[in-house]
Amino acid sequence: MNGTGAFTCRSCGSGRLDLVLSLGQTPLANSLLRAEDLEKPEPRFPLELVFCETCALVQITETVPPEVLFRSYLYFSSFSETMLAHARELSERFRRELGLGTSSLVVEVASNDGYLLQYYKEAGVPVLGIEPAQNIAKVAVEERGVPTLAEFFDADLGRRLAAEGKRADVLHANNVLAHVADLPGFVDGIREVLADEGVAALEFPYLGDMIARTEFDTIYHEHLCYFSLSALAHLFARRGLKAIGAERLPIHGGSLLLTVARAASRRAPDPSVAELLEKERAQGMATAPFYQDFARRVLALKDQLPGLLARLKREGHRIAAYGAAAKGSTLLNTFGIGRETLDFVVDRSPHKQGLFMPGVRIPIAPPARLLEELPPFALLLTWNFADEILRQQDEYRRRGGQFILPLPVVRLI
Repeated sequence: MNGTGAFTCRSCGSGRLDLVLSLGQTPLANSLLRAEDLEKPEPRFPLELVFCETCALVQITETVPPEVLFRSYLYFSSFSETMLAHARELSERFRRELGLGTSSLVVEVASNDGYLLQYYKEAGVPVLGIEPAQNIAKVAVEERGVPTLAEFFDADLGRRLAAEGKRADVLHANNVLAHVADLPGFVDGIREVLADEGVAALEFPYLGDMIARTEFDTIYHEHLCYFSLSALAHLFARRGLKAIGAERLPIHGGSLLLTVARAASRRAPDPSVAELLEKERAQGMATAPFYQDFARRVLALKDQLPGLLARLKREGHRIAAYGAAAKGSTLLNTFGIGRETLDFVVDRSPHKQGLFMPGVRIPIAPPARLLEELPPFALLLTWNFADEILRQQDEYRRRGGQFILPLPVVRLI
């Protein structure tokens, strides 16, 4: 174990951990600042990525209490057209493939503002959301009519729901598995709440894409774990579940949609599971050497991107940024890009406008400011929604504005 103290694996409890990448001490990526906070010190936490030699799970070593991270939250999924379109397609697919109707139940863990469950509800399928951020759960209930429990999901809640007769024919867990400190407990909760032949659909950024595309900005304190199928198969086998489908998706820079059932279910794994496991084995994803080149490529980007921005500033150009997202906070703080370089950040969410980016304290404005001030360059921090943003900002580009795409290689578009 290198530089990880007494930390043990979140999945299997092993202490055999290899350091992959250290990003130093960083602020919490989603803790946007108010004007009155600017004179106060911000808490910072170590951000170190490690690989477990025993079960192949990649994870960070710091666990910030979930009550600090998620009880009040500023990410609303419904502000992304890409996310809404994906949610509608997902709901239609599962309704069709599983024959869901008025006697079914769809549960979503980390259901946010009801962006996904609203489509099941519109089709007459009963739904239940579980969302620990009380401000967002309130929006789901009051604006979308989606029944939502403002609680954290775990084995106890799974057992409680099952005892109340609320067993899920489909359980969605989109981009939440990475946030879970007690992985075995969370997976136990899924097993408990699933109907005997129910299906859990787990969607998360895929580790293979993160490493291949140098997506280091996906690393922040909310994302405790970074998953390969190999690591999850190891976990499921110990907790009474099995993977029955594995599908690669382009969303969020490369995601995996994993369908899971109880181990005793009649549902058999389709060939995609064995195929992806074999691909990971052939690539060496379950071994430490696979990750050794990742840190080198991150350090190369740390030279290239600030170097380009510094050159543009020397030439007298103004530079803005697009997207006050967590990944942007990681990139800016890791690379030391602050107000000396960026004039402002724009974001579509009114919940973020008027606030400031963590650590670097850059002000956040509405997207209209790009057209009002026409800075010639805008750093695209939310590169995972590049197609959507480029469409929305067609007028800015038509009037001469260029976006700087930071990953996987720095380029102008």
